Amino acid sequence: MQRIKTLKNDILTEEATKTSLIMPFFRILGYDVFNPNEFMPEFVADVGIKKGEKVDYAIKLDNEPIILVECKSINERLEKHDSQLYRYFGTTTAKFAILTNGIVYRFYTDIDEVNKMDEAPFLEINLLELRDEQIAKLQHFTKENFDKDAIYDSAEGLKNEAQIRQIIKDEIDDPSEELVKFILGKGVYNRAKTQAVIEKYTPIVKNAFDYIIKEMLNKKIETAFANTEPVSTTESQADNEDANINGEVESNIVTTEEELEAYYIVRAILSKYIDVKRISYSDKESYFAIILDDRITKWLCRIYIKKNKKYIAIVENGEQIKYTIENISDIYGYTDKLVQRLQSLDMK
Repeated sequence: MQRIKTLKNDILTEEATKTSLIMPFFRILGYDVFNPNEFMPEFVADVGIKKGEKVDYAIKLDNEPIILVECKSINERLEKHDSQLYRYFGTTTAKFAILTNGIVYRFYTDIDEVNKMDEAPFLEINLLELRDEQIAKLQHFTKENFDKDAIYDSAEGLKNEAQIRQIIKDEIDDPSEELVKFILGKGVYNRAKTQAVIEKYTPIVKNAFDYIIKEMLNKKIETAFANTEPVSTTESQADNEDANINGEVESNIVTTEEELEAYYIVRAILSKYIDVKRISYSDKESYFAIILDDRITKWLCRIYIKKNKKYIAIVENGEQIKYTIENISDIYGYTDKLVQRLQSLDMK
């Protein structure tokens, strides 16, 4: 995500958006973006009498397109471009389509009518506002875990949930007449609900919503403080010793994009087993540790990025084993070992 923040002001065209943001995103998901048999650019999707219509990319499986990807410049809003993808969708065997400007990714399928792309996406992700539960949903679109039927089965629920969330958000921000009438009808106001009455009670309903939200947030904060346990001296010393052999905390380390990519991949892999909020990282001078429960001694794996080589280290049977990887996305190949490591740490 740091890459987007760093580059977004310098990206001026659609092509720059593709190469700088969109292709790296799909690379994180495990796809070989330089293999046209897997990630085909300029995929032909003829529309009616129009021949030679092309979608920016088609992700292929067994030589058949499974996902169409339409790209726009980082500076463009996506609202006016979904009709173009809609035209392409029904002409191919692809069951899913993605519309993106490199920051926002909208995922579509054909829930409402077979072979016709839905008007509303079943999933929308903003990489600058990425939430933990969205990382878990993205995992289903990785090359390693892609399951067309499973994604399609869950798409309707995701789409409806997104719509319900938006309706609730809109009602909280600006309560509708129908909602105000409904609330007043719950014994609050038993006389005629005239327009004047509705207008009088609308700000009262909004204030009530605001109060409830603040109260819920305060309770969560209080619970978080109540559940915070003091770190023992020995654990604190162990963390500091691990941070630097001289016992000094390292402060001049810059976490790289590849290290963050590794972190998000490990979170995605393990999201089906634990709450990913338990996973964090600790960046050291010689390695990048992905850790559990903010404990440096409970490390899931370590990433070593040298000038010409990359490694992932995982503890197996009490011994640290290093594996050479060519790309950070190769971490997906160590899913079983990461799950075993997680299970061993959770048993301690």
